[in-house]
Amino acid sequence: MARRQPDADDGEDGGGDGNTRRCIVSGDRQAPERMLRFVVAPDGQVVPDVDARLPGRGIWLSAGRDMVNKAVAKNLFAKAARTRAVAPPDLADRVEALLAKRCLELLGLARRAGKVLAGWEQVRAAVKAGQIGLLVEASDGAAGGRGKVRALAPDLPVITLFGRAELGAALGREQAVHVAVSPGRLATRLLEQSSRLAGFRTGDGEMGGQPQARE
Repeated sequence: MARRQPDADDGEDGGGDGNTRRCIVSGDRQAPERMLRFVVAPDGQVVPDVDARLPGRGIWLSAGRDMVNKAVAKNLFAKAARTRAVAPPDLADRVEALLAKRCLELLGLARRAGKVLAGWEQVRAAVKAGQIGLLVEASDGAAGGRGKVRALAPDLPVITLFGRAELGAALGREQAVHVAVSPGRLATRLLEQSSRLAGFRTGDGEMGGQPQARE
C-alpha cells in the first residue's frame, strides 16, 4: 500500500502547524510519530491507522489505553469527525494488538538484516564490546538475568513489553529472553513503536532515551 499523502485536515486537527497533532481527549499536541491516528471508514466504523497511511481525515490520540477508552466512552471520534463514527468497545485491545504486531515485525526485519543477537552469552559479549543500540528483555524472564545485562550498560534503552514466546516467534525460535539490536534505523524505529505500545502494555523496561544513530 502506498504511503498516505498528508491531507488538508491533518493540519486542522493537529493544531495547524503541520508538525504536531492534537489529541482529541487531552488537547495535548505532540509529534505524529508519538501518537495514534484513526480514520472513519465509509461504513462509519472507526479504524486504527497505526502506520498513518490510510486515506481520509486523521483523528489523533495520545498513545495510551486510557485515551482510547475515553474517546470511545465519550463518543469523541464522531465529534472530531463531525459525522457518524462507531468505535468498537474493544478498540484499545485492537490497537494494542496492531502495535505489538508492528514491533515484532520490526524485530524480525532486524534479524533478517543481521542486526539482532539473542542469548545470554552473545548479548553480554556484544554489550561489553559497545556494539548494541537497544536491548529487548523478555518480560517473563528471570529478573536476575535481566538485571545482570542491564548492569553492563545502564544507559542503553531497554524494552520489556514482550514475553519470551513472543520474542522467540519473531526470531524464528521457540523462545528468547535476552535480545540485542545493533545501532541504526531499525533500532530507532523499534524504540519509537515500543514507546507507543507502552501506553497499552505494562513493562519494567526503560523506554526513554535513543539508541545510537550509526547503521
